[in-house]
Order: sequence, then structure tokens, then C-alpha cells
Amino acid sequence: MFSLIKSGGILMIPIILCGIAATYIIIERLLYFKNLRKNDSLLKLQLIAVLLKKDYEAATALCVACETPFSQVVQKAISVRNLEDKYLKEIVETEMEAVIPQYEHCLTLLGTIANISTLLGLFGTVTGNIKAFGVLGAGASMGNPAVLAGAIAEALVTTAAGLFVAIPSMIFSNYFTRLVNKEIVILESSVTEVVLKLTGHLL
Repeated sequence: MFSLIKSGGILMIPIILCGIAATYIIIERLLYFKNLRKNDSLLKLQLIAVLLKKDYEAATALCVACETPFSQVVQKAISVRNLEDKYLKEIVETEMEAVIPQYEHCLTLLGTIANISTLLGLFGTVTGNIKAFGVLGAGASMGNPAVLAGAIAEALVTTAAGLFVAIPSMIFSNYFTRLVNKEIVILESSVTEVVLKLTGHLL
């Protein structure tokens, strides 16, 4: 395996680094969204009970302990619950916009990694072919077969490695983007329900 990686040349270093970064981001986001759903589901059930009792201190404490975008918006809504409806709505909408980047954390970087990995693989293909043609141009017949094989290996290995990193990175980037859009819709719906309870429009 090491000899195969080594045959890809110096460009394998940034490709491997991209692969490590992409793997970290993918695992981190998968765990984040898994815990997000679990924590928010539990918080919603607990909020229903305390809001029916109008125990806003307990509701705030639950939100502080949860530490999710939903809990952050609800906490803000509770703190301004005595304002007029139109002002409360504006503040809550502003807070929702402020927490959206938490869903999108590192997703732009993941998409960038997918593009960079593809380009690095393509760059390796070009440099490998340049070396191969250089060997052919320098030799009488087929040049030095060992050097020629090394140049071709560099082109193929970097291309394969770049695609190996880029393809799953792109797939998960698109998956997380759709997931973020879904979570934002759920956030808006859940927050609206809580706000209606706070303002007395929903029992």
C-alpha cells in the first residue's frame, strides 16, 4: 500500500490530507445530526410539560442544557415573551437566521475538498504524462522502461486517489445540504409552535 501511495508522487500528500479532513467532517456531521434529532425530540417533550405550567425558568434551564439551534431560538423566544407579537416574531426570526450556520458547519469546506481533490488528481495526471512523454523524448526507442512505468503510475495513482476522495466528499456534501434544508424547515415549524404557546395562541 505504501509503495502504491509513494508511486503517486508529491501530490499524494495534499490528496491524503484532503481525505483525512473530509473523513473528519463527514463523521463529525453524522454524529452532530444524530445527536441533534435525539436532543431536540427530548427537549420538545419536556417543553410541552413546563410551558403548560408556565414555568419559564425551567423551560430556559432545559434550553441551556440542550445546546442545539432549536433550544437557542426557544430560549431567546422565552426571554422576550412579554413583547408585542410583531416584535417577538422579528426577534425570533433573527435568532433563527443566526443559528443556521451551526447546521452548515464545515459543509462549504467539504464541497471545496471534493473540488480540490478532483483537480489535484487531474494535476497528477498531467504531470505524470509530462514525465512519461519526457522519458519517451529522451530515449531512442521506448526510453527507460522503469522511469516510464513510474511516470505512468504517478498519473494513474494520483487520478484514482483524487477521485477516491472527491466522490464520497461530493456525495456527503450534497446529502448534508439536503439534510440542512430539512432541519431548517423542522426548526421553523417547531419554533412557531413554541411561540404560539408562549403568546397564548396555541393551547
